[in-house]
Amino acid sequence: MNESKSSTNTHSNMTNGVRRTSFADEYPFEPHWFDAGGHRLHYIDEGEGDVLLVVHGNPTWSFAWRNLVKEFSKTHRVIAVDHIGCGFSDKPHSYDYLLKNHVNNLENLLKELDLSNVTLVAHDWGGAIGMGAAGRNPERFSKFVLMNTAAFRSKQIPLRIAVCRIPVFGAIAIRGFNAFAAAAQTMAVENRRRMTKSIRNGYLAPYNNWANRIATHQFVLDIPLSPSHPSYDELTKIERGLEQFKQNPVLFVWGEKDWCFTTAFLDEFEQRFPAAETLRIPDAGHYVFEDACDQLIERMKTFLA
Repeated sequence: MNESKSSTNTHSNMTNGVRRTSFADEYPFEPHWFDAGGHRLHYIDEGEGDVLLVVHGNPTWSFAWRNLVKEFSKTHRVIAVDHIGCGFSDKPHSYDYLLKNHVNNLENLLKELDLSNVTLVAHDWGGAIGMGAAGRNPERFSKFVLMNTAAFRSKQIPLRIAVCRIPVFGAIAIRGFNAFAAAAQTMAVENRRRMTKSIRNGYLAPYNNWANRIATHQFVLDIPLSPSHPSYDELTKIERGLEQFKQNPVLFVWGEKDWCFTTAFLDEFEQRFPAAETLRIPDAGHYVFEDACDQLIERMKTFLA
């Protein structure tokens, strides 16, 4: 079931258990809800026109896209999802936080809203999830903007993420001490002066205790490095599906100081999409939408035009 209008007032102090007063000035959007297998998936739906579907990664949520939503909703319909376990969406404990289920949720939302002529804008895990939904529904997608992400198999994993996969230690670090979302406030951003208190609050508010950090931990565990991993086959399908979009307009925007999705991932994308456009930003990190927001928006305007 889709509810185009939420019963939760935009100016309410709480949205699905998340206190929003500390970042309401940054994120003034009306919540919308989608039934994802009995769990409430939150999304924002702003503006009218051609569709921009913006898909976040880990440990962010739709808050990461707030500046793009504000700007492009003037000319487009911008839909930004929160994956189950993230943002304002439900955070169930009895749920398989696997790549295929995130893809299923996004695909079902696409169909429920009957979206077409979609431009996918994706970052981090959003690349694999978004390209997974696109690969299953190529007729609904027209353009792609991908930044600091991957949608193909790789055995590259930074040590600081690998240690978070260690049993017990990883759970204590991520869910107990918020070592993933909190650390990203500095490790994923080069221009830290932009990270005001309100912005920091916005990123962290949904992940304020052990229970609410389940997805940030599960995303780390779901990185498929070998064929025995439960998400390996799904990622293989997504990788094979990339071929069908070689003739579509594609823009890559890359923060070159990203220590996670390094420029090696961009190099592979460019080999797979030789006609794509690329904006490399030498002084931006993983959160390129924070470090280089103005550059990103201006380049996207040119690309979309």
